Amino acid sequence: MDHGAYPALVLNADYRPLSYHPLSIMDWPHALRAVFAGRVQAVGHYDQVARSPSLTVPLPSVVVLRRYIGLSRQPLLTRHNLFLRDGYCCQYCRQPFSARDLTLDHVVPRRLGGRTRWENLVACCGGCNIKKGGRTPGQAHMTLAHTPRRPSNQALFRALRRLPHLRPHRAQWDDFLSQAPASSPNRRARVMA
Repeated sequence: MDHGAYPALVLNADYRPLSYHPLSIMDWPHALRAVFAGRVQAVGHYDQVARSPSLTVPLPSVVVLRRYIGLSRQPLLTRHNLFLRDGYCCQYCRQPFSARDLTLDHVVPRRLGGRTRWENLVACCGGCNIKKGGRTPGQAHMTLAHTPRRPSNQALFRALRRLPHLRPHRAQWDDFLSQAPASSPNRRARVMA
């Protein structure tokens, strides 16, 4: 059986995904090992089972951590989170692209003192990146679709909901993915026994 065919959604102890993009999932062998080790509790299952000579176990589709993991109040600056913030659109020509056709562009180039921060990075297609080169948008006579800002976890979640093709879909996950991230992710939740 293919390890990636039956992924398990991984939830924190407060029943919210650990991350939304990329979505927190694990393959079924890791999920089963975590269940048997007592690190997670399975709260949803596929119809598919794993068999051993002495045991038949349904594959978990959703697992919940037994201990709460405090999450960062701010999303990490990653390539995918930045593309998600920008809606997978080039911020210069405003056209949509796939992740493989987008690059990261420093609005103020590094050679001019621009830093690698949310406020200085945008999604950019290859053509616009070449056109802009090592100049600022003003020097290249290009305008940005939006002023780049640091997004909140809730903003990334809303962006992900507008782009559902970016996450693997499993019907068993719908109830858990319908909630926005907690506004105060460091609050403590009751750990399910």
